[in-house]
Amino acid sequence: MGKKKEAVAKAITADELTEVQKYVNALQQIQMQLGGAEMQKAELMDNVKALRTKLVEVQKGLEATYGDVSINLQDGAITPNDASNPQD
Repeated sequence: MGKKKEAVAKAITADELTEVQKYVNALQQIQMQLGGAEMQKAELMDNVKALRTKLVEVQKGLEATYGDVSINLQDGAITPNDASNPQD
């Protein structure tokens, strides 16, 4: 069997330790930021879902009031949707 290389020094130098600590700390900071970004993403996705649900509710209310129409989002004008004349 091969001989194991024995460590001569009992610890790394102060400069080596500082360098290793610098990179480990930087990686930990980035990991924390990524975790925060994922939490923000999840919150935003929840907001999107809630807004879509609310929009569907409003659309259903408008359809109950005005029937099957298209609404111009610039001026609020309504145009009947002609189901008997579908566009090809």
